[in-house]
Amino acid sequence: MEIDRRKVITALGGASVVELMNPEARAEALEDYLSQQLDAAMAAKLGVPQNTPTVAELEAQIETRPFRKGVGTLFAVGASTPFGNRVAGEANNVAKLPAMPAKPTLLDFYKLRFNPATHILQSADKALTSGMPEEIVLACLLHDSAHALMKADHGWWAAQLYEPYVSPKVTFAIRYHQALRFFPDPSVNYEYPILYNKIFGKDYVPPEYIKQAHDYARKHKFYMAARMVTVNDLYSFDPNHVVDPAKFTDIIGRHFKQPKEGLGYDNSAVAHMWRTIINPDVGL
Repeated sequence: MEIDRRKVITALGGASVVELMNPEARAEALEDYLSQQLDAAMAAKLGVPQNTPTVAELEAQIETRPFRKGVGTLFAVGASTPFGNRVAGEANNVAKLPAMPAKPTLLDFYKLRFNPATHILQSADKALTSGMPEEIVLACLLHDSAHALMKADHGWWAAQLYEPYVSPKVTFAIRYHQALRFFPDPSVNYEYPILYNKIFGKDYVPPEYIKQAHDYARKHKFYMAARMVTVNDLYSFDPNHVVDPAKFTDIIGRHFKQPKEGLGYDNSAVAHMWRTIINPDVGL
């Protein structure tokens, strides 16, 4: 990102204010400024609305789109963002997908179906860098990957997708992060994401099943596992910070039960879900 020194000084309050700052204060102020500029740039790229809509205003937009916002990202152009709009430079039509290996692994899906997976890769990287246990890192890596299949109720979809292959703790963390994200937890400095006012509406109230899921998870022994997914969830990300999925190879190897037949061909209860991701172009 190019930095205009004059704009930075102005944003920090002017030259006289900057002169009074010690080096540490200047560094912190510059970091905050750059973070705000990066967020603004990404918001513009993703089409984040400048105004903060109400729930009713969002509902009024439903009939203005040729697809529903909850559809998986593999199935419609414009479905890659929660705002239901085509991002800058996105093609008008879906692209032909590359062929998958005969016995696909989890990393094959990250490279050939979930890509780009910037959000979840950076979330997992954040958890790893901050010293989270490996199961939490894995949960962060997996938690939103089911967006490829379905964004609506994605926590439940993802938990079901991965349940045969990961521990009960990881499954729980993936499933209940969806409900916990709407509820602050001061004990770990988690607050309601401001971006949700743009996505769900400034007067949004979570439905009863979400409240019930939160209350259930709050009392569960794995609560903090799910909560750590929300803590490491990133609601803005650096497009220049590229995380290679291969970075998590060892963690996947220790905590993910890769079927020898390949995901989608192991006759598990969720094999059909993996096959749908493998080939979403089947017409019937």
